[in-house]
Amino acid sequence: MKLTLNRKFKGQTYTIGDLSINGKFFCNTIEDAVRKLPATCPDTPRGRSCTCREKVYSKTAIPAGTYKVTLQYSPKYKKKMPYLHDVPHFLGILIHSGNTEGDSAGCIIVGKNTVKGKVLESRTTFQKLYAMLESERDITIQII
Repeated sequence: MKLTLNRKFKGQTYTIGDLSINGKFFCNTIEDAVRKLPATCPDTPRGRSCTCREKVYSKTAIPAGTYKVTLQYSPKYKKKMPYLHDVPHFLGILIHSGNTEGDSAGCIIVGKNTVKGKVLESRTTFQKLYAMLESERDITIQII
């Protein structure tokens, strides 16, 4: 299964995008602001938090690229969640529900962008997405 996140609006504090599944629009997304980060991070391959000065903790979207996605147990949510692997500068990036970039901390929030700067119906949207991902073995997300 191929997820594609096309970032379409880059605001000062948040980023709005469209998430497609195998080329078909599924929902909108909200993330933190896109910031210019170095291509690699000396910290994250070792499992440590990024110390690059360009990254602002909990206010920076993950870099564009293609990442493997698996369902992994999240201690925070106490259940399996879609987890993005090997994201430079970031640890523990998930796809989950929320409403604003304040709920993100670098993660991808799914929902319907019917109000400026927010996504709504996020829990329902996430549940539909999760149900689709559960039966898949090979999942990637390309962020453009």
